[in-house]
Amino acid sequence: MLGQWVEVEFDCLPLRTVTRLDVPVDASPKYEQFVLRVKAAIAKHGVLNAYYLYQAHCTYHLTNDPQRGMVRLGFEGTVLTDQTDCHAKQCDLNVTLQQETCSWLTEPMVEHLSLSARQAVLVEFDRYIRSGDLEKAKQRIEKLQADSDEAGGFVGMYL
Repeated sequence: MLGQWVEVEFDCLPLRTVTRLDVPVDASPKYEQFVLRVKAAIAKHGVLNAYYLYQAHCTYHLTNDPQRGMVRLGFEGTVLTDQTDCHAKQCDLNVTLQQETCSWLTEPMVEHLSLSARQAVLVEFDRYIRSGDLEKAKQRIEKLQADSDEAGGFVGMYL
């Protein structure tokens, strides 16, 4: 049986679609921190060819038993693509250890897997682009923006 040795999952926010950088007055502290991280990513990388990945993780299966040898790293940050949005060039991610079932895990291994996770994200983001998910996300956001414009700017606020 063949399985995936590396599983990468993420939600993607194209930074060019962010139209507001202020935090809503009634925002939860968690959402406020998210908005501030997105704002910092925009300040650092700009909005063109930049995508913010969040609610994301990379899981390594070091053995064929998930109860022995699984390492899950959480990550959040920016992926930058080429000028045509067809290929991931680099990423700026905050990677943290979330979960593990690996009694022999050491700090140098975690560092190595964190570096490897960044490469895995670039590979997976290219697959994300090829599958059309990036285009679908852009179309959904463009429709929300058009609906908002038609309604005087109030539909889909803070999404």
